[in-house]
Amino acid sequence: MPNPSSPQPTGEIRDAACPFCGLVCDDLVIDTSGARLKVTGNGCPLAVTEFGRKPGTAKGAVRVGGRPASLEEAVAAAARLIGASKQPLIAGLGTDLAGVRAASQLAERAGAALDHMNAAGFVRNLLVLQDSGWITTTLSEVRNHADLLIVAGTDIETRMPRFFERCVANRETLFGDRRQCEVVYVGSGPTGEPPVTGTSIIRCDPTRMHEGFAVLRAFMAGRPIGAESAAGVPIATWKALAERCRAARYGVIAWMAADLDFPQADMTVQVICELVRDLNRHTRFAGLPLGGSDGDVTADAVILWQTGFGLRTSLASGQPDHDAYHYSAERMLSRGEADFLLWVSSFSTTRTPPATETPTVVLGRDGMAFEREPDVFITVGTPGVDHAGHLFRTDRVVALPLRPLRRSPHPSVSEVLAAIEAALRETA
Repeated sequence: MPNPSSPQPTGEIRDAACPFCGLVCDDLVIDTSGARLKVTGNGCPLAVTEFGRKPGTAKGAVRVGGRPASLEEAVAAAARLIGASKQPLIAGLGTDLAGVRAASQLAERAGAALDHMNAAGFVRNLLVLQDSGWITTTLSEVRNHADLLIVAGTDIETRMPRFFERCVANRETLFGDRRQCEVVYVGSGPTGEPPVTGTSIIRCDPTRMHEGFAVLRAFMAGRPIGAESAAGVPIATWKALAERCRAARYGVIAWMAADLDFPQADMTVQVICELVRDLNRHTRFAGLPLGGSDGDVTADAVILWQTGFGLRTSLASGQPDHDAYHYSAERMLSRGEADFLLWVSSFSTTRTPPATETPTVVLGRDGMAFEREPDVFITVGTPGVDHAGHLFRTDRVVALPLRPLRRSPHPSVSEVLAAIEAALRETA
């Protein structure tokens, strides 16, 4: 088993990348001199909390059957369990690029299905992308060009606390354009203070947002509207928004599929994407699907280039088989279709595996607690804290490097999975 990554020198680390949301902000200042890491510059509440967690120790870090064990014993036990299964499942996948690559390689050898803990939101976007495609943009384009941002069904800041600071409020743009970007919320509003002055809010039930966006499409097409309201909002309000969209030089509609958690939410995403397409007949407009928590964007990207498909792909037949419904980890476990679960969660202590009687191996962050002790538990390091790594940003255009910030007794996910695969290969 390789040794954990070498840490950075003790002291102040500048321009550190944060792995705890899809922005992967790479301008943090972190003090590594104390017993705990401390964010001293450019942090957010999420970064302060996650970087500041008490570092783990080797005591109790590896358990087999609830009892302390060596890492080698745990790897051997995990290999035996996955080797004896007929339909293994590798899920969670809260890890970095190298960890997902190792999971994909292990899945190929074991004939396992692959799913991420956040895949339900991804599927809402995927169904639209497969059906009709979309026009999307990047964070840099939003920062440098957008003069109208419509935020659909989310506040963004709950999952990405620095989004507006880095992409909207900061007008130090590449081209010197200091015009303020106008922000309009549709559905719910911000949880705190509005992110920029002049923010507008069109409050409506998020499950009915599609009605309002459909009305916007009708206005852009010049069709008459006979109704007095849509989604409980007066038609005049939607007409005013349509006029603002038409006047925009570069408009963006942003959404988080994870927050559109209601039946047929993919239809809402589809209406948004169709509206963006219609708006491009009059001005420049783009969509901005946001994600990236727990490495979900990275997991999807890696599995895509490894197999030709994204999340929820099985390698049980010896070749990739993608099915967004059948290879849902939750569905497979609830119906007893999977007879082994390998769960990976290296960023969060609360994202534990679903309740199941299926034999389970967990590679998790130090501090995880379980209602049912897994058959094997191995504490792993967190990328960007305990070891180096890479994560794709939410817009998928760049994989940012993560630096190790402290010495850790815990191996990386990729090291553990490679060891399990090697043990499985030896017993084949």
